[in-house]
Amino acid sequence: MYPTSRPRRLRRNPALRRLVSETSVEPRHLVLPMFVREGATEPSPISSMPGVVQHTRDSLKKAAVEAVSAGVGGLMLFGVPEKHDAVGSGAVDPDGILNVALRDLRSEVGDSTVLMADLCLDEFTDHGHCGVLDEDGNVDNDRTLQIYGEMGVVQAQSGAHVVAPSGMMDGQVGVIRDSLDATGYDDVSIMAYSAKYASAFFGPFREAVDSQLQGDRKTYQQDPANGREALREADLDLAEGADMVMVKPALSYLDVLRDIAGVADVPVAAYQVSGEYAMVEAAVANGWLDRQRTVLESLTSIRRAGADVVLTYWATEAAQWLQDARA
Repeated sequence: MYPTSRPRRLRRNPALRRLVSETSVEPRHLVLPMFVREGATEPSPISSMPGVVQHTRDSLKKAAVEAVSAGVGGLMLFGVPEKHDAVGSGAVDPDGILNVALRDLRSEVGDSTVLMADLCLDEFTDHGHCGVLDEDGNVDNDRTLQIYGEMGVVQAQSGAHVVAPSGMMDGQVGVIRDSLDATGYDDVSIMAYSAKYASAFFGPFREAVDSQLQGDRKTYQQDPANGREALREADLDLAEGADMVMVKPALSYLDVLRDIAGVADVPVAAYQVSGEYAMVEAAVANGWLDRQRTVLESLTSIRRAGADVVLTYWATEAAQWLQDARA
């Protein structure tokens, strides 16, 4: 008696394993999310995300150059304003921190990487929601869309190659596309957060953007129990003109990522979110996991599930590791 099939033959040495490897992670697949804080004079560590900081404008540029040198595919920028108000006016202010920082980065790195901008009001509102509120305290979808349209144009004017609406408002992609096209920015892409779940894994991000959130976002972000709904959301975004679609979070929703990648005719992104990052870093700090192997394995799993683009706070480091491995 002996095995008639021996899959181990193709695992016997590194060269064979490399030859038949089905999934690769390359620096170009990775996008680095970055936070820039208005008025900051030095980078401010984010306690729940070891190794990640709220940048000053100067440190942001330095970190961006480092990421580009490592070969990352793009940068996703989030602004942290000093002041918040009910309508998130800093989001549409050309001199607001996010738009100023976009101009800084476009001047610093030009077209050497893809410059992306988070298009949402949650960082800018004094209630922390992704849209403006009606008199009953509910998010007003259609009033919010008007602001999203303005926000997209300002971000395009400030140098964004890609705008990324993450508020999960119905019709957001169509309104932003119309606004961009009407103002001469028809070459600016939209990466839609099509399946963004009301997830517990966003916790550390609240600290990163100094969130003012009151209540929760369950009336507009998706129920973690629902998978088919994600396909409907992606279909709607594609019909409205999305150039890319995204699943967020990544690791807890690999099944959703696989389903969307199976039907989308545009590139698919996945966001390895703050809580996923924090869990690994905490385990590494306790000596429970090998950091580099764990990070690269997690990125491979996201790619294997169908992501063409992966947003990860390890983007620069991972890109450097991947370059070193090829050297």
